[in-house]
Amino acid sequence: MNPIRAINSAPGMRSFLIFWIGQLFSLLGTAMTRFALTIWVYQITGEATALSIMAFCAFAPEIALSPLAGALVDRWNRKWMMAIADLAAGLATAALMILYFTGSLQIWHIYVAGGVAGIFSSFHWPAYSASVTLMVPKSQYARATALSTLAESGTYILAPILAAAMIGFASIGWIFVVDVTTMSLAIIILAFTPILSPKRSQAGAEGAGSLWKESWYGFRYIFANKGLLGLQLIFLFGNLFASLSWTLAAPMILAKTANSATTLAVAESAGGIGGVVGGLVLSITGGLFRRKTDGIFIGWALPFLFLAAFVGFGQSLPMWMAGFFLASSVGSVTYICNQAIWQSKVPPDIQGRVFSTRRMIAQAVSPLATLVAGPLADRVFEPAMKAGGSLSGALGPIFGTGAGAGMAVMIVLAGILGAVVGFSGYLFPVVRDVEKNTPDHDTLPVVIEERWSAEESKAAEKGASMTKPETIAILAPENPPIS
Repeated sequence: MNPIRAINSAPGMRSFLIFWIGQLFSLLGTAMTRFALTIWVYQITGEATALSIMAFCAFAPEIALSPLAGALVDRWNRKWMMAIADLAAGLATAALMILYFTGSLQIWHIYVAGGVAGIFSSFHWPAYSASVTLMVPKSQYARATALSTLAESGTYILAPILAAAMIGFASIGWIFVVDVTTMSLAIIILAFTPILSPKRSQAGAEGAGSLWKESWYGFRYIFANKGLLGLQLIFLFGNLFASLSWTLAAPMILAKTANSATTLAVAESAGGIGGVVGGLVLSITGGLFRRKTDGIFIGWALPFLFLAAFVGFGQSLPMWMAGFFLASSVGSVTYICNQAIWQSKVPPDIQGRVFSTRRMIAQAVSPLATLVAGPLADRVFEPAMKAGGSLSGALGPIFGTGAGAGMAVMIVLAGILGAVVGFSGYLFPVVRDVEKNTPDHDTLPVVIEERWSAEESKAAEKGASMTKPETIAILAPENPPIS
């Protein structure tokens, strides 16, 4: 069967595909800008530290504001939350564009713009994830998430190549122009996409209250479910080592290739192809694992091993391409399986709060890891792996000496520890069996708020003795079961 037809004919997927196309435009422009700024900043500074700070400034606000953002996402219209977040990110890029064309752009401007984009990204991701839950039936959660991963990975094929080409014959200023244009297209498509509001669940009624109470409800919900909490602890420690690895991969390649933007573009594009392959397979099949937790554990461990074996130990572009491709193709399974579990277990009306908290737990140490990775490489491992350095005698025959060797050592160490984290999930039954032990949200009580009819309201105005119905909970699924 034709892959596009298979996806389009799946129940509930047509409107989601329109929504998905808009996000694809936005992701492409954003990825081009990120790649161009990585090259520009490293060429000016020649240090991994500057790239670490750039990543930290974009990442830290997103994580810190997650609980508040999640509560507001559940309170407000999710479509317009996404539109406002996209608009804010577009304005930040437009500011960089103006500064560049006027010859005023400095590195600290990039840090500030990244922080602004990070603040609004904290609203966009939970709004997007919670909206997808309502757009497609439960049977299509894995497929929809796979398509989202496919879009993100696809941009990593095109974005580095397009950005490198534009840097070669034009300038990064025109990449900013492309980013602003694609962001505008995404907002227009989003405006015409219908997105439903969720029904109020029993959990949503329990968590209602002040903004402060609702902001912290995500923690209460997750900590009350040990299986879901265990999943996020695996992501917490996994992301610690993943942040170290991916933060250093780009500067390591640039250091070993005399700042070759083309080499980095080809390597990252190979990773994008891998992500597309993984996402395409899962979007067509709807999933490869009977137990989604298997996909999470294996999808965490194997990419770390691939990064260590091919990127850390690798000394040439074909090795780096293989590492990026394999890590991305298998790594996409982790996110897809995890997202499908959370979408099926958490009631849609509290997904903004719970998903934001879930992300905060999973990535709590990631900003620190990105911030530490650069200085640790520049001041400890890189000097130690230079000729005559403290580690060059023992590790030099394996990793070589000189620029990039210290970062390669760090990637291998992070890869080994990250693989241990991934496989450790099998040691804990409460995590391993979370799908079986945690009920799906469509089997849980739904709160129905009864309202007076027009006739009852008129009777009340005339003084008739009437009692307003109380809010009740019924034990019924939110949606009919899908066979």
